[in-house]
Amino acid sequence: MPSAEPRTTATPPRKPVSLALQGGGAHGALTWGVLDRLLEDGRLDIASISGTSAGAMNAVVLADGYRRGGPDGARAHLTAFWKAVSEAASLSPIRRSVLDWVWGRFSLDYSPSYLFFENLSRVFSPYELNPFGINPLRDILANLVDFDNVNRCPDLRVYVTATNVRTGQPKIFRQGAVTADAVMASACLPQMFPAVEIDGEAYWDGGFVGNPALYPLVGDPNVPDIIVVQINPIVRQKVPKRARDIINRVNEISFNSSLIKELRMLALFQQVMAENEIRRYHQTHLHLIHADAEIQDLAASSKLNAEWAYLTMLFERGRQWADAWLAANYDKIGVASTLDLAATLGAADLFDIRAALRERIDGPAPAAGAARGDGSPDDAASPQPAAREDEPAAP
Repeated sequence: MPSAEPRTTATPPRKPVSLALQGGGAHGALTWGVLDRLLEDGRLDIASISGTSAGAMNAVVLADGYRRGGPDGARAHLTAFWKAVSEAASLSPIRRSVLDWVWGRFSLDYSPSYLFFENLSRVFSPYELNPFGINPLRDILANLVDFDNVNRCPDLRVYVTATNVRTGQPKIFRQGAVTADAVMASACLPQMFPAVEIDGEAYWDGGFVGNPALYPLVGDPNVPDIIVVQINPIVRQKVPKRARDIINRVNEISFNSSLIKELRMLALFQQVMAENEIRRYHQTHLHLIHADAEIQDLAASSKLNAEWAYLTMLFERGRQWADAWLAANYDKIGVASTLDLAATLGAADLFDIRAALRERIDGPAPAAGAARGDGSPDDAASPQPAAREDEPAAP
């Protein structure tokens, strides 16, 4: 008998996704780890990336590496970038204190040099301390990233968010306009660096208005899934009491607020579409790679610590996040959202938009014994519903 033809197993097509990458200084190495694991897995097709600050740096480095050598090239390029960041930081005067070295902590909270420069920045502006805007990260990007590759990459679109200082509005630098200046604008902390000027406009860190911006990724029918890589904690179980902790918590809240607002609006928008059976808008599936418990121990000051041992520790954490997320959620990609907004945001007040719309259109449902409007004896004026805290009371 003739031998049977060997069976070949067809490789399933990769699932297209968009990535949204938060900023967070050296904590961006967590995102590096996430990206490395996603690229290694090979089952996802990254179609677009929206990044802010460190997220923008990860985005352009990945896109350039991908253009040069596919997923493996992107992984190698990300490693080279973070290695260069660590080497540049080795020349910084801001170092861990002896006690932190002894205790094995990567915090800079007790670093004399860190405390000195932190207090100095509250008295003098960067225009006085750093009038030429010297930033070693710019040299690293200029030497490592070919922005022509980033802007011409046909398979991967990159969006970089910065804050317009004059208007307070987000500026999205899209493919064709993604430059080293755009990335540095997205990562420009106003306490440390003068605003980055592009075409006559001044820009600060994009985290104030979009960390990261989601709206450039919404609406593509071919890529309905958005994976948010979040590296800043939303919830802190303890109320901060020390001055430093209060400042850090204020920064966390402000840098998360734009993301939370966009997530809420997407959820409400999709409920409106479902309620009105509007089919011409495509469903967006939201996913989140984040491990809140694992970043509670990361001090805010450690965002300026780029020691290689610290970066590689964060890298491994990020890989573990991505590995666990893929194992639990890969089958849902292209099918449904895996992000539970109520659980993630602690949003017990995420009200049902359908009920709210019905109340606006039809009026509040009559209570028992209230007016029926049919002339019956118990027809009387219904009491006004109690106003929510976020809307004015009815006159």
